[in-house]
Amino acid sequence: MKRKLIEKALTIIRAGGADFAELFLEQRTGHNMEMNNGKLETVNSGLTHGIGLRGIAGKKAIYAYTNDLSEDSVIKASKRIAQAIEEKNNQDVELNLIKTKKKNISPILLFPDQIKKDEKYHVMKLANEGASSYSDQISEIKVNYFDYRQNILIANSEGLLVEDERIRTRLMIFAVATKGHEKETGFVGPGAGMGFEFYNTFDVKEMGKEAARIAVKMINAEFAPAGMMPVIIANKFGGVIFHEACGHALEATSVAKGASVFADKLGQQIANECVSAVDDATIPNAWGSANIDDEGFPTQRTLLIENGILKSFLIDKLGGIRMNLPSTGSGRRQNYTYAPTSRMSNTFILPGDFLPEEIIANTPKALYAKKMGGGSVNPSTGEFNFSVREGYMVENGKITKPVKGATLIGKGFEILKKIDMIGNDLERDQGMCGSLSGSIPADVGQPTIRVSELLVGGRS
Repeated sequence: MKRKLIEKALTIIRAGGADFAELFLEQRTGHNMEMNNGKLETVNSGLTHGIGLRGIAGKKAIYAYTNDLSEDSVIKASKRIAQAIEEKNNQDVELNLIKTKKKNISPILLFPDQIKKDEKYHVMKLANEGASSYSDQISEIKVNYFDYRQNILIANSEGLLVEDERIRTRLMIFAVATKGHEKETGFVGPGAGMGFEFYNTFDVKEMGKEAARIAVKMINAEFAPAGMMPVIIANKFGGVIFHEACGHALEATSVAKGASVFADKLGQQIANECVSAVDDATIPNAWGSANIDDEGFPTQRTLLIENGILKSFLIDKLGGIRMNLPSTGSGRRQNYTYAPTSRMSNTFILPGDFLPEEIIANTPKALYAKKMGGGSVNPSTGEFNFSVREGYMVENGKITKPVKGATLIGKGFEILKKIDMIGNDLERDQGMCGSLSGSIPADVGQPTIRVSELLVGGRS
């Protein structure tokens, strides 16, 4: 898009009474493939492009978008924002856009849009072979492959002009085990901010076996007991509990409105002293990383909790205006059709001093949640409900029988205070996070942790 049109659009919004005007231009190419029981059933490739425009006046924001990039369409959208603001700016509006250079933290070796579909199919086939060879109890296997290449340009009335490119690829493997009329599903979904070289960093067939192992283990398990008990949550995707039950409540989206249990807790102790947590969008090639956020600000590592003390929130431009705090480079959006809001990137609890084996050995009886599933949370109250995809009982300091059907029920601000042991085995896992600005890639993570007491839903 020509600079002259960019400047014209921003000037119209500012002249209409906005204190701040922003333009977000996007082009994305994506590839999706789906395999069911070894048969490739769906192959989709697509190109999307469009522009999002935003005006902020005081603490109010107006957003418009279009996939028509003609000058008439862009100007029309800008004027609609100016009309909606309804406050004329009597001062002269001068723009001086200065193109900003940014450091690329995620180099790409093999751009996925330059890889033949046969090579992508081969990856999926390996995953299917791994799952199907694990056990006769595996009855269904689904493998999803996707990648995308996103190019963006961001400009605003403060003089920012910056471009960026994001490459992401992911493989999702679902394996279903059947026993009589019962079914259990195992899942793994590795992803990264990498190109096709990502599939040289792990054994794809073993990933398929892992999905099948979870399903088979759970189909042969008995149901978990119900009640209050200690819970040991394994590393990697176990961090989804912190992400959902606590992380969303630290986003300016809810904090600025006072709709968060942590809204007035900055500088206060909100967790056990052993708990420290960060959000870090600067990890090279990580699933949730980026050079800049979707408002053009450099991404950063943000210390959220240090030794139990709340140190920072995750803040976007509008949230920062409402809270009178600077952006933490946390403005994110699914695509140009969404206005940005404060969102997590790669969010995880930092490692502690214990070996995972020590935590288990020091626990007489507990539920061991080895793999977490999905869940829901209310950021204003912190109440959450999560399923355990793979669980075991801990008895006399040892992992014993597998159990299925467990759910973890509680409140985020309470679970933070009940974490009393943290392992040294930090790892991250990948997921898609949904909120006001759409669905975005996000890493979750943690070491093995022990929660001294948590309500477990199961069968009494």
